[in-house]
Amino acid sequence: MSQRIALIPAAGHGSRFGTATPKQYQLLHGQPLLAHTVNVLCGCAAIDRVVVVISPGDEWFDSYSWPQAKLEVLRAGGASRAQSVANGLAALAADEDDWVLVHDAARCCLSPDALQRLLDEVGDDAIGGILAQPVADTVKQGKVGRIAATVPRDNLWLAQTPQMFRAGLLAEALQDAANPAITDEASAIELLGHAPRLVVGEAQNFKVTWPGDLALAAAILAARHA
Repeated sequence: MSQRIALIPAAGHGSRFGTATPKQYQLLHGQPLLAHTVNVLCGCAAIDRVVVVISPGDEWFDSYSWPQAKLEVLRAGGASRAQSVANGLAALAADEDDWVLVHDAARCCLSPDALQRLLDEVGDDAIGGILAQPVADTVKQGKVGRIAATVPRDNLWLAQTPQMFRAGLLAEALQDAANPAITDEASAIELLGHAPRLVVGEAQNFKVTWPGDLALAAAILAARHA
């Protein structure tokens, strides 16, 4: 029987965040941001393993307590997210039919409901799928600080994570992990000619990117736990 493995690439330094400590280790309600991400994945009974891929030179991970029994750590991170995922897949020794759910370390507000919806709707899909949000705002294309065009938003989606694919297919798609066209796992699958399923996500499942995003994440988590 195939397993479901959550894979969290967490080897980045968060250059846009502008702090010496990587954003996945910024404190949020007294815990590193990464801990909140790990907790929701470890708390899902349908997920068998939760694997965090960190940099070989990571100085922060061992400074914290990680009590979750499901949690595994691989010091196999690469120079990019795609390379970290590819390295993690290679080290997992997973069966090619196992499902791998790649989730951004910085999407710490993933809800159990959205995670379960992805698992239910992807099911045994021949390709796999991702959480995503339909674009609701008017989209502008810019050029030199001015509007060049208004882009029709019909059929536009904002990709989120987890992104859920079979281990064998994902490993094949990430053989050229250095390809700049690969910006997430779904784009790698698309380059093989496949069309992953879109599963409606939630606005709260945003990626903490800028320092101000921490306050929003803190408010979401506080409201959820209240």
